[in-house]
Amino acid sequence: MAQFFKAKPKTSALMPKKIQVTASTLDHLGAGVAQLDGKVLFVPGLLAGEVAEVKVTEDKKQYARAQLIKVQQASEQRCQPLCHYYGSCGGCDLQHLQIEAQRRYKQQVLTELFEKFSGIDVLPEIEVLSGEPVAYRRKARLATWFDKTSKRFFMGFRARESSKVVAVNECPVLAPALSALIKPLASSLAQLQGITSLGHVELIAADSGILVVLRVTKPLSDKDRQRLLALAQKLDCQLVLQGEDGAYDYLHGAQPFYRFTLASQPLTLHFNPGNFIQVNGGVNQLMIAKALEWLAPKTGEHILDLFCGMGNFSLPIAATGAKVTGVEGVSSLVEQAQTNAIAAGLSNAEFYCADLNGDLRGQPWLTQVDKLLLDPSRAGAWELLACLPKLQPASLVYVSCNPANLARDSVRLVEQGYQLDKLVLLDMFPQTHHIEAMALFSHK
Repeated sequence: MAQFFKAKPKTSALMPKKIQVTASTLDHLGAGVAQLDGKVLFVPGLLAGEVAEVKVTEDKKQYARAQLIKVQQASEQRCQPLCHYYGSCGGCDLQHLQIEAQRRYKQQVLTELFEKFSGIDVLPEIEVLSGEPVAYRRKARLATWFDKTSKRFFMGFRARESSKVVAVNECPVLAPALSALIKPLASSLAQLQGITSLGHVELIAADSGILVVLRVTKPLSDKDRQRLLALAQKLDCQLVLQGEDGAYDYLHGAQPFYRFTLASQPLTLHFNPGNFIQVNGGVNQLMIAKALEWLAPKTGEHILDLFCGMGNFSLPIAATGAKVTGVEGVSSLVEQAQTNAIAAGLSNAEFYCADLNGDLRGQPWLTQVDKLLLDPSRAGAWELLACLPKLQPASLVYVSCNPANLARDSVRLVEQGYQLDKLVLLDMFPQTHHIEAMALFSHK
């Protein structure tokens, strides 16, 4: 085959170009938005109004992305990140923005989502439910990696936009007891013979104590199990092994629980390591209190709790005297909710297992109720809301971890005669761009 000379492009043409830009605003992921040759340029870490030198890393037809090199004119809202892993760890992305400015930004994002997707002309004033800006996470998952070449063990969080593990010794957004556990735990895990069998590590701060969950891809030796048992006793924590089959082996300690302090009676919710719990316990309590305020449950009323999990909302509502029916798609969570209700002496709460995104014809709970609460997954509840005429609740509370789908689902609610009365921003994850929300709708 004939070969022809082809001049190589100049090195400068292959290098990402550096330019100066001014950000006009932030996008919904917290990145600064600027302009490049008439198209939108996204710059993570840049704040509205700031002038900076950036390096273009991706140049598409409709948009471009850039890496922040140096802020030349800083915003008054910029602050020093509180974590020295910030910038490499992918866990937080807004620590450079003052906390009150973070919340105003999130209010604006929530407003824009509703203006874009809900079709509702006039929105209620958005209230913010927030807690501590640091030391708020009671649950976290850390990645592990053993470098066979250097024989080094890493435990930490994934790097930003990478699978690389950034080893950390502490984390300021974790509950202090969890943060203090990272360094001694990583040091001890590095001594295990079965170190290559370790997967992720989950840390949970429950009212029953600290829980450490180790994901293992192969059974550990008796010697390693004894080492872990001694470690759990030394660190005064519960330790659970999760195998390939997903089963949990309680090496030290019993089933964890957390408590409510806001209900008319103290409530204790037991859970298993794999169960979903809100990672921000403080905001979770504020959220439950707000739901109770909006629902105003009364003795004799029937309230339906869809996507009820293990009873996070169901039990506090039942404690007011109202009859509660909880429905959840995961059978183990339904069993846990039933167990928690029985332990609390709440005979007015019953639970069913059903796929709430599937065919619900013939479900015994699908009858008229007084009020409704739903807390769906990120996918939202668009299909489920087609069943609303059978339920006919006078009011409903919608809790959402994906406000874009809450806004979308509002269209179906409005079509069925409901109006948006209240809208709340839940700042579950300070120092990040992530937002959650809850809304109160009533029938006109």
